[in-house]
Amino acid sequence: MTSSPTPEASITSPITAELLISGAVGIAEVAADGSDVYWAESRPSEAGRTAIMAWREGTITEVTGPEVNVRTRVHEYGGGAWWVADGRLVYSNDARGGELFVNDLDTGRETQLSSAGYRYADGRLSPDGNWYVCVRERHDGDEGDPVRNEIVAVSMDGHGTEVVLADSHDFYASPRFGLGGQLAAIAWNHPNMAWDDTELLVIDSKWLDGEPDPTIRSYCTDRDQPESIVLPGWTTDGRLLAVTDRSNWWNLVEVDVASGSVVPVIEGDFEIATPGWVFGTSRWCEIDSGVVVVAGTCHGDTIGFPNGFVEDRHSSVGSIHALDDGRVCYVAASHSEEAAVWIHDGTAATRISEPRDLELDPALFPDPELITFDSSTVDASLPKGTTAHGLFYRAALADGQSLDGLAPLLVLVHGGPTAAARRQLDLTIRYWTSRGIAVAAIDYRGSTLYGRLYRNELRGQWGVADVTDCVAAARYLAEQGLVDPKKMIIQGGSAGGLTVLNAVAKYDVFTGGVSRYGVTDLRALATDTHKFEARYLDLLVGPWPEAEQVYIDRSPMSYPDEINVPLLILQGEDDKVVPPSQAEMIVDALRENDVPVTYHLFAGEGHGFRRSDTVISVLEATEQFISSL
Repeated sequence: MTSSPTPEASITSPITAELLISGAVGIAEVAADGSDVYWAESRPSEAGRTAIMAWREGTITEVTGPEVNVRTRVHEYGGGAWWVADGRLVYSNDARGGELFVNDLDTGRETQLSSAGYRYADGRLSPDGNWYVCVRERHDGDEGDPVRNEIVAVSMDGHGTEVVLADSHDFYASPRFGLGGQLAAIAWNHPNMAWDDTELLVIDSKWLDGEPDPTIRSYCTDRDQPESIVLPGWTTDGRLLAVTDRSNWWNLVEVDVASGSVVPVIEGDFEIATPGWVFGTSRWCEIDSGVVVVAGTCHGDTIGFPNGFVEDRHSSVGSIHALDDGRVCYVAASHSEEAAVWIHDGTAATRISEPRDLELDPALFPDPELITFDSSTVDASLPKGTTAHGLFYRAALADGQSLDGLAPLLVLVHGGPTAAARRQLDLTIRYWTSRGIAVAAIDYRGSTLYGRLYRNELRGQWGVADVTDCVAAARYLAEQGLVDPKKMIIQGGSAGGLTVLNAVAKYDVFTGGVSRYGVTDLRALATDTHKFEARYLDLLVGPWPEAEQVYIDRSPMSYPDEINVPLLILQGEDDKVVPPSQAEMIVDALRENDVPVTYHLFAGEGHGFRRSDTVISVLEATEQFISSL
C-alpha cells in the first residue's frame, strides 16, 4: 500500500505509479496467417518499442529482434506498420528510419525492401506475393508541397523498386486486394478528414502485368451530402464491402462496382468504424458462414457473428481478423482487465495472451456509469435539452476505507477532438479513484460512438461546445450530490488541452487545470502543424485565414489574464503535432500575470508519452499538483 498526498491524504492505495508501467504492454493490432495469430506489442519499459508476437501451435514467441521497433510515422500518428501473410512479415522499422523490411518467418532471413527515406503504412501483399502495396508518405517535396501521400507497390525482391499506383489525392488509406488483383482504397482531400468526406476507389490490376497508369474508378459519388466511407474489403466471392455513415451510423454496406449503388449488409444504431486517426484498424471480417462485425455503442463494443451469437463480455475491441478455420482473432479489453488477444469460434472465446495479473481487489474496478446531461443549463443560447454524455467513475477505495465527505472530481477531456473516452481498463483513472477522487471522462458534442449528427455538432464550435459540455458535466455531478463542487479539476491532452485552458478561463468552476501537449493558439496550430491536420480546423473553427478573428477568440493565448487558477503544463520536446512553442507561449504569459504554473518538458517524447520514466514522472507531477490545490 502507498499513501497519497491527495486531498484525502489518509487514504492508501495499492495502485502505484510503478504499477502502471511495470510489465505493462499495449496491444492494439492483431493479424492472422492461416491458423497462426500475430500481434503488435508496445512496451513502455523499452522506451515504447513495439515488437511483433506470434502464437503458433499454442506457443507465444517474439518474431522481431530486440533492435527492431515496429512503428511508422505516416500522418505522425502511425498505425498499420506491419502485415503478415504466407509466412512473411513485412514491417516498418522505426529504429532504421522507418524503412520497410521483410522477415521470412520459417528461415528467419530478413531482407530490406526500401531505402529512400520514405514512410510506409497500411500495406497488404499482392495475390502473387511479389508486391507489398501500401500508403507511402514522402517529405522531399518543394516548399509549396513538401509532403506527398501515395499508394505504392513495393517490390518484394529487395531491389528497391516502387511503383506509384495513385497520387492525385491528399490522403489514402486501406489498399485492399480483391479477386484478380484489383485494389479497393479510400482517398480524401483537404479540408476533410477521414471521418468527414471520403471517396472509395477501385484500382484495376493491369499494373501487376507491368502496364503503367492503372485505371482508377471512384464509387458512391452520386450522393447529395458528405459521407465517410472507410474500411473497404473484398469477400471471397468478389463482393466489395465498406463501412459508411450515410445512415448517420457507420454501418456495413455492399457496393455494386458496376453501378456504384449501395446495399446495406449490417445496419443499426451502432458504429462499426472508428475515426481514422491511425492506420491498421479492422472492425469486420469474413468467415465461411458470413461477416463478423464489431459494433460500438456509447456503452462499449460487442462482436456480432453470422449465427446470431453476440459476444459482449468485452467493453473495447480492437482489430479483428479471420483465421483459415472459420474462427476469428481479435484484441479486447474490459473495464476490469487489460487488453489481450482472443480467439472466438462463434460460440465461445478463448484468451491466448495473458494480461498482467494485477493482484488487485476487483472492488477497485466497478464499471463506470454512463451519464447524460443538459448543456443548455450552462449556455442559455442552446436549445433546451441539448445533451452531451460521459462516463462517471465513482471513487472506489481499498480495504474497506471510506471517504470523509464528498469526493473531489477530476474531469478528463479526450483529444482529437474527434474521438471518445476509452471503454476499457485505464489504470490511470483507477489510480485516482482508488485515492478517493471521482473521475468523469466526457464525450462532449463532437465525440464518436453517437452517430455522425452528434459528431458534426462540433463543426464550427470547437473551443465552445466542448467547453460548455465539460462545465455542464461537472455542475451536473455536483448538483446530483456525487462530487464536491469546491474540489473540481479538469485535465486534457492535445485538443483536450485547449478545452482545459478555455474552461478555466471562461468559467469559475474548476480549482485547477492540467494540460498535456495542449493547443494554446489556434492560429499557430493552423499554420504550424503536420499535413494530416493542416486543414482540420477549417471545419471545426472556420476557414483559414478568412475566419482569423474566430481563431483569436477561441485561443487561450488571447486572454491569459482571464486565467486565475493554478495550471500544470506537460509537453513532449519532439512533438510535431502540437509543438513545444504552443506550451511555452501560455507558460510565459501566465508567469507574467503571476498565475501559479508548473511546466515540464520531456526529452525524447512526441505527441503522447511512451517512455516508462515519463509516464511515472507525469503521474507524480499531476498528483503533486492536485494535492497542492
